[in-house]
Amino acid sequence: MFKKILIANRGEIALRVIRAAREMGIASVAVHSTADSDAMHVRMADESVCIGPPSSQQSYLSIPAIVAACEITGAEAIHPGYGFLSENAGFVQILEDHGLTFIGPTAEHIRIMGDKITAKDTMKALGVPCVPGSDGGVATLDDAKRIGEEIGYPVIIKATAGGGGKGMKVAQTAKDMERAYQTARAEGKSNFGNDEVYIEKYLTTPRHIEIQVFGDGKGRAVHLGERDCSLQRRHQKVFEEAPGPSITAEERARIGKVCADAVANINYIGAGTIEFLYENGEFYFIEMNTRLQVEHPVTEAIFGVDLVREQIRVAEGLPMSFTQDDLTINGHAIEVRINAEKLPNFAPCPGKITQYHAPGGLGVRMDSALYDGYKIPPYYDSLIGKLIVHGRDRPEAIARLNRALGELIVDGVDTTVPLFHALLQEEDIHSGNYNIHWLEHWLETNLGDA
Repeated sequence: MFKKILIANRGEIALRVIRAAREMGIASVAVHSTADSDAMHVRMADESVCIGPPSSQQSYLSIPAIVAACEITGAEAIHPGYGFLSENAGFVQILEDHGLTFIGPTAEHIRIMGDKITAKDTMKALGVPCVPGSDGGVATLDDAKRIGEEIGYPVIIKATAGGGGKGMKVAQTAKDMERAYQTARAEGKSNFGNDEVYIEKYLTTPRHIEIQVFGDGKGRAVHLGERDCSLQRRHQKVFEEAPGPSITAEERARIGKVCADAVANINYIGAGTIEFLYENGEFYFIEMNTRLQVEHPVTEAIFGVDLVREQIRVAEGLPMSFTQDDLTINGHAIEVRINAEKLPNFAPCPGKITQYHAPGGLGVRMDSALYDGYKIPPYYDSLIGKLIVHGRDRPEAIARLNRALGELIVDGVDTTVPLFHALLQEEDIHSGNYNIHWLEHWLETNLGDA
């Protein structure tokens, strides 16, 4: 059993890991920048180490500083949370070289899934359904035009190293191809240092469905159903729920087994998420995230499991504490991401929290690092909390979300809470009748946001 782990992250996800470690009797080490000296994760951890100035590049992304913090404190393992170094294969390799355990998948698996072309080829070979598109990178505009004609417009051009919506451009017709191709390459180069792109068929009204998988690294793996993350703004998830309102039990069992078998076949270890576009009853692989997801609490709610605890267990070499037969869905859960942003333009809104009150009651969970008097720094992501609700069914979960949003108080800064109040007035939200384009169309009509 690990005696001490270091959390290479900040905010609510750092608190999430600290809590799991404490329940397991494991001491925790928080790292922080000078801007986060008074952060809640620093206060709650058993030890803390300042690793640099506010800039992420000089603190949370500084591998030498994080390794040094492990050596100073005697931490045996590192949990990366999500973001920052969570999917950095080089970081994992360096930890191994220093005799430290990475609480997550191997460097090889992170590397394979980090390149979208390699990931797609790997998944296709493992029997996972993929979107029709190019076989690998597309080197020239002429090749791009030929592929567009072969698979049919519209198509989407994606940077192979892309993420977060960057390096993705849609060509509705052949006339749009040159602009979309050149723009995607330029964005890939500027954001990721890699201008290679590939092309896929662009589905017009898909939902974004992701399958939670978990492996022990020894050829055994399970799936924990799906999450529907279709409500997105500029490719950023806003509202997530499990199970998906459009997925049947038969579809869940079928695609879940495909995903579990795939990760078992490559001896994957820890939590992972296989993401799909879903349209007309068909699933099309888009990427795999080799880490814990922001929206993991909705899966925990409906299955009654602690995914962080399981991550730590398998990193220690212990078996998973459940089998596929143990996993049955109980009710429905929804998560909304609370950001410190000013509507209608979603501009970041850092500042001092003058009053904070978290909602409570049956089936309500608030994951946040806020407290009265906390100053939200301007250097990091604007996510300040995740409100998760669980009910016996979807209508009860929605009613519970509406009640919890009414109890939540975050004064001193603007937040996205009014967005969720407004969304809960929409019949499409109550019926589950939406796709990945729904929210942006709604925002254009109701908030004038593009």
